[in-house]
Amino acid sequence: MQYLPNFLFAILLIFGIGFFVKNIKKLYRNINLGKDIDRSDKKSERWRNMAYIALGQSKMVKRPISGFLHIIVYVGFIIINIEVLEIIIDGLFGTHRIFQGFLGDSMYGMLIGIFEVLAALVFIAVTIFWIRRNVIKVKRFWNKEMKGWPKNDGNYILYFEMVLMGLFLLMNSTDIHFQEAGIGNVISQYIAPLFDGFSNGSLHLIERTAWWIHIAGILVFLNYLYYSKHLHILLAFPNTYYANLEAKGKFTNDKNVTKEVQLMMDPNVDPYATPEEGAEETVPEKFGASDVTDLNWVQLLNAYTCTECGRCTSSCPASLTGKELSPRNIMMKTRDRLEEVGKNIDSNGGEFKDDGKQLLNDFITPEELWACTSCNACVEECPVSIDPLSIIMDMRRYLVMEESAAPQELNMMMTNIENNGAPWQYNQQDRLNWKDEE
Repeated sequence: MQYLPNFLFAILLIFGIGFFVKNIKKLYRNINLGKDIDRSDKKSERWRNMAYIALGQSKMVKRPISGFLHIIVYVGFIIINIEVLEIIIDGLFGTHRIFQGFLGDSMYGMLIGIFEVLAALVFIAVTIFWIRRNVIKVKRFWNKEMKGWPKNDGNYILYFEMVLMGLFLLMNSTDIHFQEAGIGNVISQYIAPLFDGFSNGSLHLIERTAWWIHIAGILVFLNYLYYSKHLHILLAFPNTYYANLEAKGKFTNDKNVTKEVQLMMDPNVDPYATPEEGAEETVPEKFGASDVTDLNWVQLLNAYTCTECGRCTSSCPASLTGKELSPRNIMMKTRDRLEEVGKNIDSNGGEFKDDGKQLLNDFITPEELWACTSCNACVEECPVSIDPLSIIMDMRRYLVMEESAAPQELNMMMTNIENNGAPWQYNQQDRLNWKDEE
């Protein structure tokens, strides 16, 4: 019975970490359903972007209030969880505050003091976030796509953080020896008087209960990330590293289109030739994208990284003028479809079984795609370098080149370019008549 708590802790730890690893493998599999793309260039610039944007939060502070609060939560939560190392060692070996013996009272007290101050600041910042979301009701948190799970998820994570920070301070406040030592209890010393009159046995029970719920909460939080928009806590780093470094507004050529044009221009290619006997007949690749497997893996990584903060949508001119488009919703729907495809693969022994659905039409409508002005405002605003525009353009390309489903105005323009060499509907010989006008 002496080692029962250590045994139970080991089971909890193994189960929590094991389930997390299982979900990470599933995440990796889903992202790799996308087409390959080479993002191995400009390594120094990529590392710099990751340091400035993901670690340094440089794009968050463009909106100072939310940016500052986010930095408090981000830095505080990460630093405080350094103490998880001590909790794990204590839980496995039955020790108590083992780092105190290694670091000494002064160093340990300084670290715990910093943790307590950060815990209090995180609790305050998260409370302000909750007020902004639920009382002030900042508009971007209440778009029509932010209903049901997306809306609740934003609140759940705030409650998680409040509880975890509260448990940390409660654990310290009811630790009799820690309070008597008077080292590092810069915040908990003001909470401890609330428990005056409690017996030592009661205080120990409260401290142990808070300790267990705190570590269990951290493991639950870790596994909750996969199902939450807060997966960006982990994915912001690879996402900013692999972000597109080309100038905004520079669109990529579809290699399949390039290949077709090269074949058309090659005088030695017989367009009517049939495959040689014994040669493997290949299915022509699709132009553009109609489903998530037509997108590249960076775009799928973008979908999982989306923070659902709504900065993209709040800056989108199409959205601001009441059109159907919401860049945030594009990313959310892409992630929803990717999750659906992943579950399909899981339930069919590792193979995808056609479900008669696709990203285009079933999740994202042509109306949304054609509302985009391709201004790159969403790309510029995203605090973790997500590129909704690339998905929109690939799906537009499919509509034009595979379904001939462009809007009438665009079809007219393309017809004029084909026939007249200009987007206007007049003869090529008349193109320079304007210079003769007085």
